[in-house]
Amino acid sequence: MRRILIAWLAIAWLAVALPALPCSIGEPVSNVKMVQQAEAIVRATAVEYSVPPADPNSWTSGTPDSRIRFKVTEKIRGPAPDELILPGYLAPRDDFNDHPAPYNFVRPGGRQGSCFANSYRNGADFLLLLKKSESGEFTVNWYALGPVNEQLHSGDDPWLAWVRKQAAREKK
Repeated sequence: MRRILIAWLAIAWLAVALPALPCSIGEPVSNVKMVQQAEAIVRATAVEYSVPPADPNSWTSGTPDSRIRFKVTEKIRGPAPDELILPGYLAPRDDFNDHPAPYNFVRPGGRQGSCFANSYRNGADFLLLLKKSESGEFTVNWYALGPVNEQLHSGDDPWLAWVRKQAAREKK
C-alpha cells in the first residue's frame, strides 16, 4: 500500500513540476498541402470586435471568447462571404511571420501553446486559409502550427503571391 502511495505522489509531483509542453504535430507543416486542403482562401482586413472579450485584461492562447469582424477584400479561392467573423483578439502591434516566404510555420503569436495565432492588428490585412467547422462556420483553427492566418506586409507580400500561385495551379 505504501509503495502505491509513493508512486502516486511521484506521478503527481512530476505532473506539477514538468513545464507544459509546446504544441507539436506528427509531421512537418506542408504549405502546399495546407493550400490544397483549404476550402476557401481570402485576403481580409481586421475591422473591429463583433463580440469584445469578456475580460479585456485576460488573454488565452486557446480559443478566445471574443470575435473579430473581417472585411474580405479578395477571394483567392473557394466560396467565401464578404465578411467573416472569427475568434480572436485585436492586438496593438504587428505579428508578422519571421520565417522566409513561403512559410512553413505559424507566426510568433501561434507558438505560445495552442498551435494557432489568435491575435490580429486592427486595420491590418491577413491572408486567411479557411475550412468549415463542424458547426458550418469558417475557421482558421484547422492546421496546427500552419500559417493559416498570416498578417500581410502589403498587397504584393511574398506569402500572398506564393499562395495565389499555388491556388491557381490547383484550378488547372
